Amino acid sequence: MNRRELLKLIALTTGTAMIGGKSLFAFSDAGQAEHLFSDDDVQRLNELAETILPKTDTPGAKDAGVGEFMAVFVSACYTPTERETFHLGLAQLDTRSRAAYESDFMGLSGEQRLALVTELDREAMMHAREQTNREQPTSAEAQSTETQTAQNQTADTQGSQQQADSVEALPHHFTMMKQLTLFGFFTSEVGAKEVLRYEAVPGRYDGCAPYNGEPAWAT
Repeated sequence: MNRRELLKLIALTTGTAMIGGKSLFAFSDAGQAEHLFSDDDVQRLNELAETILPKTDTPGAKDAGVGEFMAVFVSACYTPTERETFHLGLAQLDTRSRAAYESDFMGLSGEQRLALVTELDREAMMHAREQTNREQPTSAEAQSTETQTAQNQTADTQGSQQQADSVEALPHHFTMMKQLTLFGFFTSEVGAKEVLRYEAVPGRYDGCAPYNGEPAWAT
């Protein structure tokens, strides 16, 4: 499984394309990069990620340091508006926890965390479906858009981009968190070597290899 395949899987799982994907290939040295999150924030992100991908007979999200990865990725790859949405969502995690269980997220039991995360996931998927429905134009709207586009071909490119950015629909904050949990885990050394199958130098291509239920390849 390469990065492109993982991004497709994340889009299918969360109902929307990877947030920050445009900056993805410029993202490196995550372990040494600075970020805009406190230690408490990173700990909360780790526990949230562990609820999404818990440790079983294979490592969980905390084993891969997904909380730190999320903090660095958001700081390096998200737009200011996306970062604000993510930070507000992290704060809402405690707000929702207190409303439902009279405790912040870190004080919840495993079952309570799972129930809250399941509810957030349901809301995020509904939000993604609603966005998709709003963004799909009717045939008349599509024709009108094509005509308008042809008329505005000489418009200033920078101004058009700024206008597009200003009306860009934002994803649900949990979608961001779930995407980064999946991406951070399966691109980590732990995820690649102990959950997926990893071979540093893959050998010859075999188009008809027998499959006996082994994990997917990380390389």
